[in-house]
Amino acid sequence: MNEDIFKGKWKELKGSVKEKWGDLTDDDVTKVEGQSEKLVGILQEKYGYSKDKAQEEYNQFMDNHK
Repeated sequence: MNEDIFKGKWKELKGSVKEKWGDLTDDDVTKVEGQSEKLVGILQEKYGYSKDKAQEEYNQFMDNHK
């Protein structure tokens, strides 16, 4: 899913993001604002993932929500 589609579907995906990554707060989700890079960064921060691991988690999540 490209960045434009992600932004367009962000409102629909917010609940699923919080469900998958329960440590994310409402503020974290609000900060993302439909920008995948911000979500990847927050996953690194909250879960201690490497950049590659955070990107992999994001990619798997998006593959499941096509």
